Amino acid sequence: MPELPEVEVTRRGLEPHLAGKRLLGAVVRDPRLRHPVPDGLAKTLAGLTVGAILRRGKYLLLDCGSGWLILHLGMSGSLRVLPAAAPPEKHDHFDLLLEDGLCLRLRDPRRFGGVLWTAEDALGHPLLASLGVEPLGPDFNGAALHALTRNRRAPIKQVLMDGKTVVGVGNIYASESLFRAGIDPRTPAHKLGPKRCARLAETVRQTLERAIAAGGSTLRDFVDPSGKPGYFPQQYYVYGREGQPCRVCGTPIRAIRQGQRSTFYCPRCQS
Repeated sequence: MPELPEVEVTRRGLEPHLAGKRLLGAVVRDPRLRHPVPDGLAKTLAGLTVGAILRRGKYLLLDCGSGWLILHLGMSGSLRVLPAAAPPEKHDHFDLLLEDGLCLRLRDPRRFGGVLWTAEDALGHPLLASLGVEPLGPDFNGAALHALTRNRRAPIKQVLMDGKTVVGVGNIYASESLFRAGIDPRTPAHKLGPKRCARLAETVRQTLERAIAAGGSTLRDFVDPSGKPGYFPQQYYVYGREGQPCRVCGTPIRAIRQGQRSTFYCPRCQS
């Protein structure tokens, strides 16, 4: 599933192609996404101009003046900037048509993504209103993480992945951040003191920033708007490396199941 770095890489890749561009409308080939494409969206968008392109968690927000286009990549989606005349492939469900002959094309093989429209404040939309703190924003630091975990007895990895607590830190980046912080992923969140919370908040930020710089992670379907994969998997310390030697101490990496997801950690570095 595309996580925060992949969505931020997408946002940055789209910005030079979309910002300030007038929209001709849209082509909806299949509205049956997890969040269905609204009826009449093509007519609503025609003639509008894209302003800012923002990200909130794993959602992309396109300011169209009279409203916001909200995009979500789901589990396997990607957004590409292509000539509008390029023949669509099987899983190309939606095109946003630009005045310069290009289009923003959503490819979503599993149809778990979303294309939504709101004429209200996008951040107040029901899908966004309850999201947690942005880990790359100014409000995320050790003190904030410490406060958020005081009454949380769940393992810290699961708390990091709770989008109502910290938004956008998925499975890959939670595992990698906890390794860099030297914290066992099974540790109950409320047992982390101020120092460990400060260290973890910093490693979460650093891990996400490094992933963005590397273009995110491509495990199966993700590509950036120009079609390039992400190269952060080459920097993984623990994720997907069960049985392989730790890059720091040489101890074999272990894998366990937490919340129906695989967690990877080093039993020595994260003791």
